[in-house]
Amino acid sequence: QVRLVESGGGLVQPGGSLRLSCAASGFTLDGAAIGWIRQAPGKEREAISCISGRGGSVEYLNAVKGRFTISRDVAKNTVYLQMNSLKPEDTAVYYCATASSCHYYPNEYDTWGQGTQVTVSS
Repeated sequence: QVRLVESGGGLVQPGGSLRLSCAASGFTLDGAAIGWIRQAPGKEREAISCISGRGGSVEYLNAVKGRFTISRDVAKNTVYLQMNSLKPEDTAVYYCATASSCHYYPNEYDTWGQGTQVTVSS
């Protein structure tokens, strides 16, 4: 059974950092892409980063490029999202999700985790 479990969210001050984790089970990371998608209150979901299965190439939405870093530990079957220089507009529920390849549109992802809340506020 394919399953994704996010962790690492919380409350952080502007300019702070958080690292989100996405633990995968039921498949291996080298066989599927993992994307991070967020949904802010009153807004649509947006895919902000992705790491491909084969080769582990990475992609970022412009809004987070240079501040967020996606990585993976294949041995632990876990994907990470290091978030630095956080801004209030980064406040959202963050989900990881899997697909055959990285996609711009969130609805192209198949299996989703339950999400983790990130709140950036002073």
